[in-house]
Amino acid sequence: MSIKVLFVCLGNICRSPTAEGVFRHYVEKAGKSHWINIDSAGTGGWHIGASPDPRAQEAASQRGYSLSSITARQVSLKDFSEFDYILAMDNDNLSNLRALASETSFHGHLGLFLDFAKETSHREVPDPYYGGDAGFVLVLDLIEQASEGLLQAIEREHVL
Repeated sequence: MSIKVLFVCLGNICRSPTAEGVFRHYVEKAGKSHWINIDSAGTGGWHIGASPDPRAQEAASQRGYSLSSITARQVSLKDFSEFDYILAMDNDNLSNLRALASETSFHGHLGLFLDFAKETSHREVPDPYYGGDAGFVLVLDLIEQASEGLLQAIEREHVL
């Protein structure tokens, strides 16, 4: 049995690939990579085939995470039959995902990624694309908190 997690933002070049890379690190560190599969996608298709934003890669690299193997893709209806957790970075993307999910028989967890973060007042991971380096640092801070909580929730719910 494996658990499949999909992280989703708008273009799949900043927030969701960062979440994929950070969560993969947490999963590997916990020795659970044979149980948990991780991917990311965007609700928009502008960046299909692109690498993560260089600023996201640099910020992640400074904390020991690699995003270099990630390539942007767009969410598809097929994702709703393949993933157990589909986690949006913000409410706009969650709304788009809910609209897509209504065309499927999805029975997994569809929600905001930061619902798993215990120590933040943020509800959404803000898009750092049009801002400076501090935005990418905040994204990492939030994603690290949520990654820890998500891993604990998966371990509890699925007894891994």
